[in-house]
Amino acid sequence: MSETSKLAAFLLVPLVAACASPQRPTVVKVPETLKPGVNEALAMIVPAMGVQIYECRARRDSGGGYEWAFVAPEADLFDARGKRIGRHDAGPHWESTDGSKILGTLKERADAPVPDAIPWLLLTAKSVGSEGSFSKVTSVQRVNTVGGVAPKAGCSQAAVGTPARINYTADYYFFTSK
Repeated sequence: MSETSKLAAFLLVPLVAACASPQRPTVVKVPETLKPGVNEALAMIVPAMGVQIYECRARRDSGGGYEWAFVAPEADLFDARGKRIGRHDAGPHWESTDGSKILGTLKERADAPVPDAIPWLLLTAKSVGSEGSFSKVTSVQRVNTVGGVAPKAGCSQAAVGTPARINYTADYYFFTSK
């Protein structure tokens, strides 16, 4: 499937869902632990489509064996019209096409409400790039996750060092100070 086809399919799902449910809320209900500070306001919702990268490694605990360890995300970020506006990668960083960039630090996490989806997160954010659309972001929520979980099998001594790129989608809610 081409990147254009993947993007079209990714964007069509929310569009169809929105048509089927006209009163669908713009902001998703999150657990209390994932709510941003009272002095923060939602600035933008940024859909993402990409992969969560894992690597087969020896376990570090006393149990021995092997496991898929998280390495980094790689995802494209989009605006409400489906235009690519940036990139999400290791750090974690979110970088806009305008050069603004933020670095996130995990604050809280909660299991996704759907099976086989990566957790929902709340991260604090600080600007590490130039002035632009992301530079004033103070918190990031990762919600509406689909996919992205580590493989359930296939990690063994013979596979050590092997990467796994697992497709995922998510919405990143960017908050700024009021």
